[in-house]
Amino acid sequence: MFKTIKNDLPASIVVFFVALPLCLGIALASGAPLFSGLIAGIIGGIVVGALSGSKIGVSGPAAGLAAIVLTAIGTLGGYENFLVAVVLGGIIQLIFGFLKAGIIGYYFPSSVIKGMLTGIGIIIILKQIPHFFGYDADPEGDFAFFQVDGENTFSDIFKSLKFITPGSALIGIIGLSILILWDKVLSKKGKIFQIIQGPLVAVVVGIIFYVLTQSNEVLAISQSHLVSVPVPEDATSFLNQFSFPNFSAITNTEVWIVAFTIALVASLETLLCVEATDRLDPHKNVTPTNRELLAQGAGNILSGLVGGLPITQVIVRSSANIQSGGVSKMSAIIHGFFLLISVILIPRLLNMIPLSVLAAILLVVGYKLAKPKLFKKMFDLGWKQSIPFFVTVLGIVFIDLLWGIGLGLAVGIVVILMKSYQNSHFLHIEDKSNGKHRIKMTLAEEVTFFNKGAILKELDSLPIDTYLEIDLLKTRYLDNDIIEILEDFLLKARERNIDIKLISKRGVVENPSSFVQFFNERPKSSLSLS
Repeated sequence: MFKTIKNDLPASIVVFFVALPLCLGIALASGAPLFSGLIAGIIGGIVVGALSGSKIGVSGPAAGLAAIVLTAIGTLGGYENFLVAVVLGGIIQLIFGFLKAGIIGYYFPSSVIKGMLTGIGIIIILKQIPHFFGYDADPEGDFAFFQVDGENTFSDIFKSLKFITPGSALIGIIGLSILILWDKVLSKKGKIFQIIQGPLVAVVVGIIFYVLTQSNEVLAISQSHLVSVPVPEDATSFLNQFSFPNFSAITNTEVWIVAFTIALVASLETLLCVEATDRLDPHKNVTPTNRELLAQGAGNILSGLVGGLPITQVIVRSSANIQSGGVSKMSAIIHGFFLLISVILIPRLLNMIPLSVLAAILLVVGYKLAKPKLFKKMFDLGWKQSIPFFVTVLGIVFIDLLWGIGLGLAVGIVVILMKSYQNSHFLHIEDKSNGKHRIKMTLAEEVTFFNKGAILKELDSLPIDTYLEIDLLKTRYLDNDIIEILEDFLLKARERNIDIKLISKRGVVENPSSFVQFFNERPKSSLSLS
């Protein structure tokens, strides 16, 4: 892992600046102590990052759990009672992992995962516009359409235009300009601009701007528009920020209900994020989902024991990690240490960072998740892919993450059932080894996204120096999700010295350069091979 430190260290800095306001904002939106969000971010980075099998996933407090936490703290009679539910939720997640429930993550169609990434990108952009202009009534990390401050996503934007803070808006624009200049121009000019990331420069410039304009009546930025990390006076006051569970509440039935809810929602969000980050990963690594549930469970047990919020793998920080060039899990771990060290040693310096600069960083992250060309691409794939995609996006933007995923998945299932009828779904592997690894993979007559898990597992388990024969002669329907899996596998095949022979009614090809191009120069939502 240390071999990739030149990539992981710069990426971890970006993830740190993305995670800092989200940890604090999610704690605020959850009605929990601010320090609890930082605890969850630190444990999510260091502990879960070390235990996880994901190379590029980043864990921390999740916006999707904020409403659950806010309600539970009130119904359970205090934060210490709620922490018992967090610990129990982590134990339940461990049970999920041992029961191999992680396989559920393979059964989300590609169109829904893409819709999830795009929807989150759009919601990040919409939610950061008010912060960018210096209107911070709604805390960072509140990603629901109906906000905790009584506004909704769009009314908050219009309201922010009436309360623009000149200093915050100006440094936000400067920060965004630095990020665009760094990404589009300077990063291509030399290695120094790749090692020193644009977000770090933008944050440093933001701190300098705050210091220099403190006495300026127009451009001065008040404390309410800056990062707000708790500042302990001494070691004792720092330790007093930790809370501990009241285990006498373990007999309360409501505690167990909340614990199961946390475990279920956190596990689902994690598995969705794992699927999404694996899709974004340029190296196409496959995360072991059962191990991920075990890592998340361990993280939540520890977080609950020391006063932290519930933890999941989170797409905003994970995508920022990928976009910044993170290669191994060291990036997530280092960002956790940055959070720990900074809240101990330099909390006052952190509290000089304008929220508008961090909003600029998140705007770039959001744009890269929701590029306009993706909408055209999904539309071109046909209605079987585009309808679940757009339903997911709209659900995330106008309700919240889980509702968007649920609606998209429901539509995706209806679409696939319309096509599947009563055809069998299976994958047949025939080992023709005779001194060499010669594997014949015969796909079924009907191959849909329900088969993703089995095919992905078989492809990932192929040994090096294998001759793989893929027989599609009997296949009449091949879903676009499977074509994408085969396309992604080409990179792994070259790395493992796996030769591929593709046999179909369209012909026989040795080591195809692209499965998408082989089946159709312009990919469709599905492919009829009959």
